[in-house]
Amino acid sequence: MWKRTTLIGAGAVVALVITAGCSNSGDAGSEQSTGHTASPSATAAATTTAPSGEQHNDADVMFAQHMIPHHQQAVEMSDMLLSKQGIDPRVIELANQIKAAQGPEIQQMQGWLTQWGNPQMPMPSGMPGHGDMPTTSGMPSMSGTPGMSGMMSEQDMAALQNAQGVEASKLFLTQMTAHHEGAITMAQTEIKDGQYPAAVELARAIVAAQQKEIDTMKGILASL
Repeated sequence: MWKRTTLIGAGAVVALVITAGCSNSGDAGSEQSTGHTASPSATAAATTTAPSGEQHNDADVMFAQHMIPHHQQAVEMSDMLLSKQGIDPRVIELANQIKAAQGPEIQQMQGWLTQWGNPQMPMPSGMPGHGDMPTTSGMPSMSGTPGMSGMMSEQDMAALQNAQGVEASKLFLTQMTAHHEGAITMAQTEIKDGQYPAAVELARAIVAAQQKEIDTMKGILASL
C-alpha cells in the first residue's frame, strides 16, 4: 500500500515538471515574440527622430533659398509654353515633366527652411519667379558660393511670353538649357559644401535629372 502511494506521488511530480516545462517554454516564446515586435518599433522611432538630429550648414540654407526661386521660374517658363498653340509635342512633354519634378522639390526645400528657422528669399516685384532677378550671368558669389546662376531676366521672360509656334519651342529649349546649367552649378556647390544629407541627396538628383533633360533639349532643338 505504501509503495503504491509512493508511485502515484512520483507520477504527479513528473507531470508537474512536464507542465512547468511547457509553461516556461511558452513564456520564452512570448518573450521572444515580444522582442521581435519591439525591434521594428524602435527602428521606426529612431528613423522618425533621426532627421531632427541631422546638422545643416550655411551652404544648405543658401542652396534651398536660391534653388526655390530658380525652380519657381522654371515652372513659370513651363506654364508660359503650355499656354501656347502650335508647340512641338516633345517640348510640351518636357515642360510637363519639369513641372512635375520641380513642384514637389520646391515644397521639400520650403519645408527645410521652415524646419531650420530660415526665411525664404522674398520674391522681387514684377512677374512672379523673376522680376529683377539676375540674368544668365548669375548673382555675385556669397561667401564663396555662387548665387542663382542661369536665371532669366525680365527681357528673357517677355521674349518667351511673346514668342509663338516653332520660335516659342526653340526659345524655351534654349532658355531652359541655360537655366538647367545654372541649376546644376548650384547643385554641385551643395554637393561639395553642403552638410544636410537630404539636401545633398536632392542636389545629386537635380544634377542627374537636369543633365539628362539638357541632352534631350539639345536633341529636340537640333531637329526643329
